[in-house]
Amino acid sequence: MKIAFICSEAVPFAKTGGLADVAGSLPKALEKYGCEVKLFIPKYYSIDESRFGLHYNWEIGEIPIKINNHTRFAHVYQAILPGSTVEVNFIDCPHYFHRDQIYTDGFDEDERFILFCRGVIETLQRLKWAPDVIHCNDWQTGLIPLYLKENYAWDNLFKSTSTIFTIHNIGYQGRFSKNTINNAAISPRLFYPESPIEYHGDFSFMKTAIMYSDIINTVSNTYAKEILTPEFGCGMETVLQLRKKDLYGIINGVDYSEWDPVNDKFLPHHYSLDDLSGKTKNKQFLLTNFGLKFDDAVPAIGIVSRMVSQKGFDLFEEASEELMKLNAQWIILGSGEDRYEEMFRNLQQSYPDKVALYIGFNNELSHLVEAGTDMFLMPSLYEPCGLNQIYSLKYGTVPVVRKIGGLADTVHDWFECKQNSSETGTGFTFFNYNSGALLETVKKAIAAYADRTTWKTIQSNGMKENFSWKASAAKYLELYNDASKKKTIK
Repeated sequence: MKIAFICSEAVPFAKTGGLADVAGSLPKALEKYGCEVKLFIPKYYSIDESRFGLHYNWEIGEIPIKINNHTRFAHVYQAILPGSTVEVNFIDCPHYFHRDQIYTDGFDEDERFILFCRGVIETLQRLKWAPDVIHCNDWQTGLIPLYLKENYAWDNLFKSTSTIFTIHNIGYQGRFSKNTINNAAISPRLFYPESPIEYHGDFSFMKTAIMYSDIINTVSNTYAKEILTPEFGCGMETVLQLRKKDLYGIINGVDYSEWDPVNDKFLPHHYSLDDLSGKTKNKQFLLTNFGLKFDDAVPAIGIVSRMVSQKGFDLFEEASEELMKLNAQWIILGSGEDRYEEMFRNLQQSYPDKVALYIGFNNELSHLVEAGTDMFLMPSLYEPCGLNQIYSLKYGTVPVVRKIGGLADTVHDWFECKQNSSETGTGFTFFNYNSGALLETVKKAIAAYADRTTWKTIQSNGMKENFSWKASAAKYLELYNDASKKKTIK
């Protein structure tokens, strides 16, 4: 099967979040199932051509694309996705992509990804490569399903091509003014109240993708159900209800060649379920380097996250005074809203013996936090999938999470399992979104940590879990086959 995988970021080339991890791993897993996969992302200014061996495709040359009454030129650079033979096609247009940030929220953000979507299709035409499935991810790729069924319907190259659209976060919808349809060369006849592309008087890339794709999926079973409701649908729930029978959930996998304490290249001490002594050594290394006193009787709680409200930091803020009274240490890595960065700075200054903080992105440190802490906190307001809780399970770092989205699908509460006469729990969860529930759950986890027999059982359960891409990729293959059968405008 031929798969064109389209996304706005991918590891190791460009990353702001979990989408990049998915885009850097799923194509490799699909290739192992015998698929021919081509990955498409924009060529951002930050991408190092020499490091990744990018080369200009002279046979394609310049691709003229008219946007907002201007003709822009796209170019194609190519490279190989490390660890595979997957061809990566970088759509280059310096006018739009040579900027300081991947996403800008600027006045021409719509134009940037109009060019990307058009550039992908024009590149496929010039490569004369007809994919069986074009797999689009998030709003930045949302015009491709419409273009195939409208603007490029004349091209028989795509007559057998079906489309899948994956929602990684329903909160980001690519919503712009009506003028965007002119910029995108979309027929005005398609824009009218409650049409497949109109959204409360505006144009929405995400709604367009939902309505024109053959199949829609999101990144966990629970989140697929949640986004059909007003609480989690961010206003898009009524649109999704129209496509409910074509909406699926597949949990993201993780790349265990990168995230496994047995061979993690960033760890000073490797360890496994059979010998956890290396985990204790990593904890001592981490705390010492942050200037905190090591005491294995005191649990270290890790946070690696974007510091935004979605991640539940308003709850942490409300409970912070009580949390700091607990017999625990905190290792926090991330960046985001000024409000939360300042909150953690204040906590570090007020409790220098309990709180260690690193503001920014540091991949090596994120691995060390996973390995060197005893618990990992994720009190998210919503969480489509989440990856850190899955990493934590493999590292014997017990997750403390809110029971929503992918967190609910991957972490099993120890006490709930015990109530059902089962010692299969892998973490601690709470559902009600309030600071009291967060505080009480952290307290329960700390109490359980004191019982080393119980704690070893919880660690063991988590480390035995398997969320490799192999199983998830197999489910995507099933979706691709279903999409081929449903290739029709809804």
